[in-house]
Amino acid sequence: MSDRAEGDGWTSPLRRRRRSDWASQTPTWRDARPGLIAEALKRASARPSGNWFVVGSSRGVRAGDRPYGRTVAGVEVVLWRAEDGGLRAGPGVCPHLGAPLRDSRVVCGTLVCHWHGLALKGGPTAGWEPYPVHDDGVLVWVRLDRAGGEEPTELPVVPVRPADGAGVDSVFTAVGRCEPEDVVANRLDPWHGSWFHPYSFVDLTVARPPEGEDDDAFVVDVSFRVTDRLVVPVRAEFTAPEPRTVVMHITEGEGSTSVVETHATPLTAPGDPRPRTVVVEAVVAASDRRGFALARAVAPVLRPLMRRTAGRLWRDDLAYAERRWQLRSTGRFPG
Repeated sequence: MSDRAEGDGWTSPLRRRRRSDWASQTPTWRDARPGLIAEALKRASARPSGNWFVVGSSRGVRAGDRPYGRTVAGVEVVLWRAEDGGLRAGPGVCPHLGAPLRDSRVVCGTLVCHWHGLALKGGPTAGWEPYPVHDDGVLVWVRLDRAGGEEPTELPVVPVRPADGAGVDSVFTAVGRCEPEDVVANRLDPWHGSWFHPYSFVDLTVARPPEGEDDDAFVVDVSFRVTDRLVVPVRAEFTAPEPRTVVMHITEGEGSTSVVETHATPLTAPGDPRPRTVVVEAVVAASDRRGFALARAVAPVLRPLMRRTAGRLWRDDLAYAERRWQLRSTGRFPG
């Protein structure tokens, strides 16, 4: 799909399209077969996670005097940076009298409980046991073996991304009243894109749905809308490398090798009648255009714009996921 001219000639990533009405699109409901989506979700759910959960962005866990707290699958977790910048993680409940360690302070890389001064350097202390933690440079993961219930692995399943330093990354988070599978199911239904998000996507076609275990990618041709008539066409592949993650890789067209990772982390414990899930979406944008070096240079300015774009999409997609959970929980989900 790439239309870049050979040599040094510059070509615009934008393409003009004829103005068309939303209702004139080709319906996609016949292709978006519930059974096909359900099978893709079933395969994703069966893949190992190693008990790793995405907690948030690497930038969100800053060096300084304040730790970072998150509840994952009903478990309070606290994270902070040691003096050397290394990540530390463990239970968010002080083993002494139960203080919320997320409200404590970090002093010279040591977490000091604000109730009675219990100091935690990151190793086992007074009944407090650390959790395995991983910083992949964009996201932070924590391993909770009791909550995950699987065979643990040394590292999480981190998607393939553009080379370090080659992209501009941004992380968006939002919370919905649903379970992780509802978020994953939303992402394994690419057919809704140009119908549900006409302000962002047009001309969406699923060129090839998954054909089984050995061919599990949704191949999608789609144009990102810039204005009413100017678009950027790409080809992308959607895959689910583990139960709570769906990744979109741009394989052809502008921004080839860029990725959008959608991670669904349960906040509530399994079986909670009012489940809550946090969506952590990481976008790592890359381009081989010469001018992209400028984008990297102004990344701090671009990141809020990238988060705003993701937020508009997730306003709708969380409504989709929450509706799906509501129907499932009351036995009214079709199929």
